[in-house]
Amino acid sequence: MNNLTLMLDAIESGQARTEDLLPLVYDELRRMAGAQMQHERAGQTLQATALVHEVFLRLTSGEQLNWQNRRHFFGAAALAMQRILVEQARRRQQLKRGGNLERVDLVEVDIAVSGQVSDSELLAIHEAFGAFEKEEPAKAELVRLRYFVGLTEDEAAKTLNISRATASRWWTFSRAWLFQRMQGSETE
Repeated sequence: MNNLTLMLDAIESGQARTEDLLPLVYDELRRMAGAQMQHERAGQTLQATALVHEVFLRLTSGEQLNWQNRRHFFGAAALAMQRILVEQARRRQQLKRGGNLERVDLVEVDIAVSGQVSDSELLAIHEAFGAFEKEEPAKAELVRLRYFVGLTEDEAAKTLNISRATASRWWTFSRAWLFQRMQGSETE
């Protein structure tokens, strides 16, 4: 067991405080947030540090903190990060804040971990991702780690405890599925 898993067990048993967890995970959460913020548009008001703090607050503010291991914790962190970014994109799109709710269709869905994504693109990806998550939950976890957190294929494979070859196949399948879904939504 690694230090994080030991700390999670100690917190669950009441032998440690939730605040003791932050020093163990801060650097990795900060790296993940920094990678994700590269996808955001220029002039973004949310900074990587603020994103890390918001993620940590959401993860630790609940009544039950029972993460089983490193994978479970960082999976929850990835989900929290995704939700925060989607909520922020939705807020920016609201009419009262100047958003025009115009959907911008993607010419090509390449959910690689480079380039900037507009608010409407993020919302379109999130909508398609929701359907994908229902059909392919394991593969959706890989997409969340790669796209919303910015992990490399190797890092995501290690986090999910799968081989790099499996991660590569899942990533290829997921991109194709999401591309097809988003192309289908253009004609609807």
